[in-house]
Amino acid sequence: MALVAVIVLAGCGSPPAKSQSLPVSSPSVPESSLPPSPGVSAAGSAPASAGPCTIFPADNVWRADVSKLPVHRDSAAWVASIGAAAKGHPDFGTGYGIPVTQVPAGQAKVKVSFEYADESDPGPYPIPRDARIEGGASADGDRHVIVYDAAACKAYELYAAHPNADGSWKAGSGAVFDLRGNKLRKAGWTSADAAGLSVLAGLARADEAAAGRIDHAIRFTAPRTRKQYVWPARHAASAATDAALPPMGARFRLKASVDVSRFPPQARAVAQALKTYGAILADNGSPWYFTGTQDAKWSNSQLDALKTLKGSDFEAVDASLLMVEADSGRCRKL
Repeated sequence: MALVAVIVLAGCGSPPAKSQSLPVSSPSVPESSLPPSPGVSAAGSAPASAGPCTIFPADNVWRADVSKLPVHRDSAAWVASIGAAAKGHPDFGTGYGIPVTQVPAGQAKVKVSFEYADESDPGPYPIPRDARIEGGASADGDRHVIVYDAAACKAYELYAAHPNADGSWKAGSGAVFDLRGNKLRKAGWTSADAAGLSVLAGLARADEAAAGRIDHAIRFTAPRTRKQYVWPARHAASAATDAALPPMGARFRLKASVDVSRFPPQARAVAQALKTYGAILADNGSPWYFTGTQDAKWSNSQLDALKTLKGSDFEAVDASLLMVEADSGRCRKL
């Protein structure tokens, strides 16, 4: 990746959004009783152990401001390969997206068997029988199950998840993330996502948008990727070696010149996050499909404004400048 000699004003540790409720649904905990969404410690890194659970510390790569990073040397080729004329698409809303199930402290853990056990974190996982599945109980597709345990401050994430009659689960792959730390998965390992990253970290969430600010990058997909991954990704999911194709983990941002001031509030919050924090390529799929929670608080009509964006409104950035060490998601201030 290209390096530059100038120091740019970008990096981690931007102020947190105002306190808001974490937009998750739970069959076990009433939504009204969900804890407030995370703040960060005064030090701007991992919160105090007694404090609220954040979705990764403030110095984590997902929360890095990339608005001033240099454009990546391969940006034009990568954008063209995804589709310069392809429209952006909010792959989330009131009736679709990736649901998140919050569990209470002490939720019973159950056995999970994995198809890709050699790259999955072994169970047991605290997954209730009625955990929500992406697309619903009868769905095809990715069938993600995302469980958020605020008491333990961990995320438990499954891909291709199916419940068994005895309360156990089977899945294609699974990963457990300590949300108070910056440790990445083992190099070469998948997760519930092709890039080996946390799905939860990259979801646009309705309560964030309602508060007017989403303070992290957003997960997105591209039709074709390269057999390569770049930090912070840990896994590739392609046999293609064409350098014009983006690798897993590539980071893009909405160009500063794109006027989103007339977007309705929810779409404007998402678009501003795409300008400030960008989007991380996390899976193969439809072009410029940005991922968020399935949540009744979303307004699909407001989110439709994001469909006016097109691939040429985005550019890849050189996020390697943020890396402190290859096995950590902690990023440097520049």
